[in-house]
Amino acid sequence: MSGFRLMAVHAHPDDESSKGAGTTARYAAEGNRVRVVTLTGGERGDILNPAMDVPGVRDRMSEVRREEMAEAARILGVEHEWLGFVDSGLPEGDPLPPVPEGSFAAIPLDGPVEALVRSIREFRPHVVTTYDENGGYPHPDHIRCHEVTMAAYEAAADPDRYPDAGEPWEVLKVYYNHGFIRKRLLLFQEEYERRGEEFPMADWLKKWKTEQGDLMARVTTQVTCSDYFPQRDDALRAHATQIDPNGSFFAVPLDIQQKVWPTEEFELAKTRVTTSIPESDLFAGVEESGRR
Repeated sequence: MSGFRLMAVHAHPDDESSKGAGTTARYAAEGNRVRVVTLTGGERGDILNPAMDVPGVRDRMSEVRREEMAEAARILGVEHEWLGFVDSGLPEGDPLPPVPEGSFAAIPLDGPVEALVRSIREFRPHVVTTYDENGGYPHPDHIRCHEVTMAAYEAAADPDRYPDAGEPWEVLKVYYNHGFIRKRLLLFQEEYERRGEEFPMADWLKKWKTEQGDLMARVTTQVTCSDYFPQRDDALRAHATQIDPNGSFFAVPLDIQQKVWPTEEFELAKTRVTTSIPESDLFAGVEESGRR
């Protein structure tokens, strides 16, 4: 299927490569326009790859994150847009300290919503992806990303909202990315047991808080994209300050991932078209509604 437009809204550079990247790479390769919108510059990101913790990186983090993002977008084959808000960082402590003044999670919602509405009306996506109400995980910028995207979905279609931000546009469907699926790790573990090998993520699985609930119960849509897992991983590695190539993202070999769990998971959160659940395509129902 080609000729559709998909917008993936993310909080920081690297989120686009760790959440739904196989799907965006697939749709782009099939001839659809795919745009990643990154709300912040990731300026407050820590250096999580020891090999990059060298002189000349930390003091130019803003520039480095931009260079990494450009390379990841190239690898995925997607368009990219910065909205220019300031990374809030990840508050730590008990109680948690407030986020920095002027950062994305601290400023009023109206500014980011208007900026995203302007982007939506210019790009005119049929489908938008973002995070759920918990932000996928409770980072303040991820939660704010959810709030901004859902508000922009409504506002972009309303001619009375932000009349100077372009002609109104109705996004037909909004999805939440769901990447942290416990069942996925359990199936990987079973495959390792079948092979008589030690599962490299066993400790991580043991620490999983089962009381968080089963996200698979929320999943409505599974997109097969295993052919694009190599691109996804290359895009992740492009974010060299954030992604340790020896880290858990790459612990399970691609051939096992492609065999055992060849899909990425989404939850249909809002729709203006009729579709049948479960789905295997983010654009299901859009064809019937007519394309603009």
